[in-house]
Amino acid sequence: MVIPVNGLANGRTEYSWKLDGSFFSAFDNSEIKDARIDVVAEVEKSGRFIGVEVSMNGEVVVECDRCLEDLALPIDTQVRLSIKFGATAETAETDDREIITLPDGEAELDMDQIVYDYCCLDLPVQRVHEEGGCNPEVLRHLADEDEIKEEQPDGPMDSPFAALKALMEKSNSNN
Repeated sequence: MVIPVNGLANGRTEYSWKLDGSFFSAFDNSEIKDARIDVVAEVEKSGRFIGVEVSMNGEVVVECDRCLEDLALPIDTQVRLSIKFGATAETAETDDREIITLPDGEAELDMDQIVYDYCCLDLPVQRVHEEGGCNPEVLRHLADEDEIKEEQPDGPMDSPFAALKALMEKSNSNN
């Protein structure tokens, strides 16, 4: 997903892409397993100002934190960028636009990392199915583990702190 910033005519130009799971699989350790996202970038050039407004709409598939099954989540986010040219490539944020500085003479703005980052930022911190949507077999196993933990008697070695306390008491009694 590249926007040719060098040679843009004054006015508005629109670019659009459709993303699927292969886009996200190109990134290391991506939590997104599959996707159907429409990306639209409106580029506005006025003199030396280049503004890019990106909207991303669709859905991604991630793993449910509770049952580890596939979970579809909506993506609906917008990004406003201003492009500057300078000696070093850097990113800053002012007002409601993120400023991206490209090296002098750079002809293209690669949108891949930007789109990936903002899609990931749009995901909720906790990703679980709605009530009743998780795999019932997995939930049954989770409930069994909770019951086993409750049935174990509390002993002096239940935690590392209890073990340390026992060692300290033994050490104090030897002195």
